[in-house]
Amino acid sequence: MTLSFDLTEEQRILRETVRRFAENEIRPVCQELDEKEEFSVELTRKMGELGLFGLLFPEKYGGSGMGYISYMIAVEEIARVDGSQAATLAAGVSLGIAPIYYFGNEEQKRYWLPKLCSGEMLASFGLTEPNAGSDAGASRTTAVLDGNEWVINGSKIFITNSCTPISGVCVVQCVTGKRPDGKNELSCILVPNGTKGFTARPMKGKMVWRASNTGELIFEDCRVPKENLLGRRGDGFRQMLATLDGGRLSIAAMGLGGAQGAYEAALRYANEREQFGRNIGAFQAVAFKLAEMATRIEAARWLLYYAAWLAEQKRPFTKEAAMAKLYCSEVMHWVADQAVQIHGGYGLMKEFFVEKYYRNSKLLEIGEGTSEVQKIVIARQIGVKGGDWWTGVTHQ
Repeated sequence: MTLSFDLTEEQRILRETVRRFAENEIRPVCQELDEKEEFSVELTRKMGELGLFGLLFPEKYGGSGMGYISYMIAVEEIARVDGSQAATLAAGVSLGIAPIYYFGNEEQKRYWLPKLCSGEMLASFGLTEPNAGSDAGASRTTAVLDGNEWVINGSKIFITNSCTPISGVCVVQCVTGKRPDGKNELSCILVPNGTKGFTARPMKGKMVWRASNTGELIFEDCRVPKENLLGRRGDGFRQMLATLDGGRLSIAAMGLGGAQGAYEAALRYANEREQFGRNIGAFQAVAFKLAEMATRIEAARWLLYYAAWLAEQKRPFTKEAAMAKLYCSEVMHWVADQAVQIHGGYGLMKEFFVEKYYRNSKLLEIGEGTSEVQKIVIARQIGVKGGDWWTGVTHQ
């Protein structure tokens, strides 16, 4: 295959379309939504109307099948303006729709995917628990088969898109028994929102992504049909690892887009702000910051796009996804920090966007696996021996 760094015409049009939407529809309201910690059904539905939730999935399920690079571009352009709306899109696709598409049976896909790809409904991924974060294999939420129903008990926390007015279903990782080696058997089960015994509570007071929805989920003798099992019983850990690979790409795209937005804000300010009789960008200290910001962003972009290309080619991309997530999230943190520095005191004020970029950057180094976890994943992928003390990267 020929090596090319050119986007297709379709991808260029997508970038222009999503950027226009982000500037015209999201930017005018995102600061107010952030201040109020208010999830926007309207913006989510509009992203659905643009087809952004269906970019990865075939037309027969309501998608467009444009692929991973196009999906990265869409998340990047939304994150360039607002991390909260990008989080709604990224989690809705990578953590919500993707597990159902990749592991669901045909009946499950035909029932759920058209509603999810259109933005009419959101799905969430119930993985993290109060005592099971990086150690995802330590889940305590249980599902016991009672006749023709799974009975679920337990709790999840920090679950994006789980309790909005349009949240429709949660993919819940549960302990469904013991394996022959004595370890927990993990399975994923589809639990529709509104099911008796399933309570979803919004979590408020966040520093980051304040206009995205984050929920705490409680399951108390929650019963769903045994047909709601996603894939095969006992495949939950493998499904989780595969889901996180895709999710890391979307987090990387959020980091790339956020870094781009912070850099552009800093560049504008440096060219407009005058001190000592000239614009501050003319001073080498500021100019060098901007030059390095631009360089790191370009490096991040092509690392991410390469990982997305591997995913499109159906080739292994676990290592590259972890690298992209690690690098893009840390680039955003560094760029946002430099953008605030260039703005000086104004960078600390909410009326300037760089304050929000700085806050939002921190979650990217934590969500979908911390930066430290990404390094563990990368180390294992490049052949570093040992590391079995961390069950999150051992294959079960």
